[in-house]
Amino acid sequence: MFPDENQKSSEQGIKSGSNTLLIPGAIIVAGVLIAGAVMYANAPRSGSTVPGEGRGAALVGKTAKEPVGAAAKSNLTATTGLIDDDPSLGNPEASVVLVEFGDFQCPFCSRLFQETLPQIKEQYVKTGKVRFIYRDFPLSSIHAVAQKAAEASECADEQGKFWQYHDMLYERQQSLSAANLKVWASELGLDSALFNTCLDSGKYADEVQKDLSDGQAAGVTGTPATFVNGRLVPGAVPFETFKAVIEEELAKAQ
Repeated sequence: MFPDENQKSSEQGIKSGSNTLLIPGAIIVAGVLIAGAVMYANAPRSGSTVPGEGRGAALVGKTAKEPVGAAAKSNLTATTGLIDDDPSLGNPEASVVLVEFGDFQCPFCSRLFQETLPQIKEQYVKTGKVRFIYRDFPLSSIHAVAQKAAEASECADEQGKFWQYHDMLYERQQSLSAANLKVWASELGLDSALFNTCLDSGKYADEVQKDLSDGQAAGVTGTPATFVNGRLVPGAVPFETFKAVIEEELAKAQ
């Protein structure tokens, strides 16, 4: 089950509290209200359907094996210049690059996967307008299996089935466990011996942690966090929110 719609649409690793100050005097109160209004107007809103400005992420994927398109690379360079080898879908020459930092145990990531990404893929990825990249951001402090699940997806990528495994992890999130990581790989027809050796060895632990570090450097504090040409769209927001940002970026490329 997904959390109530009134809850935040992203999981965050850092939470902060607030204090209320009561100060007598009409002049002082007025000044506080004005300052508060300015702070509120500039504060980020986690889970908001209004995308905030963020710093960029990665571009190219191991699974796809194609080079990064010049237009897409130019867009990314304009924000961070960061390029990595994570799995990707879509046209390598796409002028719009969408990068998701996700956690396979995050319920909001599952919501994004089920409710929003199918429309993005159908309308923009399959039509060659958008390149989609997935990067790992395991919140290990609250999700015990997130790190190993991310490593397992990399092991599946070695055998050419990253996206099938990625989809299975989100579709079966309620049953996600360390043991099932191997069971599900077998169900997909992966070579169990190779997969199990890969997973048990921790071969991709550093790769996953690099994604995490890159995400933190880009300003990610919770999942899902999605960048559209470097513009952060936080949380499991509706398709229409992504559509508005994507269309703006497509218009810039014309």
